[in-house]
Amino acid sequence: MQLGDARTGKFADNIAGFGRALRRAGLRVDSARIALAQEAALLVGVAGREDLGAAMEAVLVSREQDRFVFRELYDAYFRDPEIAHKLLAQMLPTAEGQAAPSKRRPRVNEALAPQKAFGTGPQKPKEKEIEFDAAMTSSDAERLKHADFNAMSASEYRLVERLARDIVLAVPQMQTRRPRPGARGARLDWSRSLRHASRTGGELMELPRLHHGQQALPLLVLVDVSGSMERYARLLLAFLHAATRHHRRRDVFAFGTHLTDLTPVFRIADSDAMLAAAGAAIDDFAGGTRLGESLATLRERHARRLVGRRTLVLLITDGLDTGDTEQLARELDWLTHRTRRLLWLNPLLRFDGYSPLARGAAVLNRYAHGMLAVHNLSKLEDLAASLAAVMRR
Repeated sequence: MQLGDARTGKFADNIAGFGRALRRAGLRVDSARIALAQEAALLVGVAGREDLGAAMEAVLVSREQDRFVFRELYDAYFRDPEIAHKLLAQMLPTAEGQAAPSKRRPRVNEALAPQKAFGTGPQKPKEKEIEFDAAMTSSDAERLKHADFNAMSASEYRLVERLARDIVLAVPQMQTRRPRPGARGARLDWSRSLRHASRTGGELMELPRLHHGQQALPLLVLVDVSGSMERYARLLLAFLHAATRHHRRRDVFAFGTHLTDLTPVFRIADSDAMLAAAGAAIDDFAGGTRLGESLATLRERHARRLVGRRTLVLLITDGLDTGDTEQLARELDWLTHRTRRLLWLNPLLRFDGYSPLARGAAVLNRYAHGMLAVHNLSKLEDLAASLAAVMRR
C-alpha cells in the first residue's frame, strides 16, 4: 500500500500536517516521530479508523497527560476536511457549527485554528505564511522570553503558557531522617548483619551499612488569584502543575478573599483539565486579597499539611493586601516558625527599584526569607537556581 505521492495521494502530507498540529498543541513531536507515524499507517492500513489512531498514538504520544489532547485532535483532524474553516468562522455571530469546537480543549482549538483544509482548496498566500512562520523565529522567541506576562497579547500569552510547562523546577533536597540500607554508610546495620549471620552458622560474611539519602522538601504553594494577579495566576498555575508533577509531597492553595484548596485539582494529569477544574473551584477569582484571613484558615484547617519544619512555602502574590496587617503579621510569624523557608515570589519585581511600600507588602517582606521574581519566562527558568541560593543563605 502507498500513502500517496505528489501526483495522487495526500494522506502522507496530512500525517505530516497532523504532526505539526500536535506540536502546536504542546506535544513533543519531531520529524522522526512523524516518519514513524507514516510507517505505522503503512503497517495497519487506513481501512480501520480506530486502528490507525491507536497505531499513530503509540508512536506520537510519550506522556500520559497528552493522550486526551491527541485523541481530540485526531478526531477533529481526520473527520471533517473543512474543520479549520468552521473553527475560524466560530468568531462570527452566525457561524455554523459554533458550539462544537467550544467543547474541545483550548490547546486543540488553537492547534487547529491555523490549519487550512487538508489538501483541498486554494493555497495560502505566501505573505501570510511567512508572517505566521515568523512568530517562532529566534528573535521573537528571545523577546517573549523576557517579556512581562502582563504586557502580552492573547496569542503571545497562550504561547508562553505552553512554553512555561516545559520548564523544570528542581526543588531543593535535604537529608532524610531515617537511614536506609546502602553499600556505603557511617553506621552498621546490625539487624541485617545478624539475620545474615543466622544463615551462615553465626559467621559474619558481610557487614551491611546504613546511610541517609536525599529527598525533595515537601512543597506548599499559595497562589494569589486577586484582580491584580489575574494575568499571572493562570500561567503560574500551569507552570507549577507541570514543573512539580513528580513531586512526592505537594499541597497547593489559592487565596483571594478566602482560601481554596487546589491539591485535589492538581492531581489531574492534563494541565488544561486542571485549569478548568481550578476555575470551577475558585469562586473569588479577580476579587480582593486578604492574606491574613487565608493564612488563619490554613492554620485552623490544614496545619497538618506542614511536615515538621521541613516544608518549603512558595507564596505567589504582589503583596497588595487589603486585610488587617496585625493579623497578617501574626499568621506569618506562625507560618515561618513551622516551615523550612518562606519564599515570596513577587511579579512586581519587574519594576526597577521596586520597594515593598504597601502595608501588606511591608509585613510580608519582614517575614519572608527571600523575594524572587516570576514575571517572565527567563525568571521562571532561573527559579530553581534562585531557590537553591536562598536555601544556602
